[in-house]
Amino acid sequence: MLSTSLLENLTYLENKPKVELLLETEFSKEIRIAFKAGQEMKEHKAPFPIIVEMFEGAITFGVGGKKHALKRGDMLTLSAKVPHDLLATEESIVRLSLSKHDHTSRVENVSEK
Repeated sequence: MLSTSLLENLTYLENKPKVELLLETEFSKEIRIAFKAGQEMKEHKAPFPIIVEMFEGAITFGVGGKKHALKRGDMLTLSAKVPHDLLATEESIVRLSLSKHDHTSRVENVSEK
């Protein structure tokens, strides 16, 4: 059994979203992304399907030319290779579930664009 917390040891960066690997299992990687209001992740694609959960706060999630307002408790799935972007409209915590075959470093690189 593995265990972690989305709230413990939480830090926010001043200049970009904070990306942290919380758990790695046989089938997935669970990532926490901490956004300050106004921080964004520019348009990018994931090589495998993803699940995004809004744990706290609110973001605007752009996909397919449409903007979707996500708030605490909302979840969405996205197929592989679909361009998307995120903009935090308030301080937010996002849980991102990645395929075991994806790389945390890819998400960290997106947060630096």
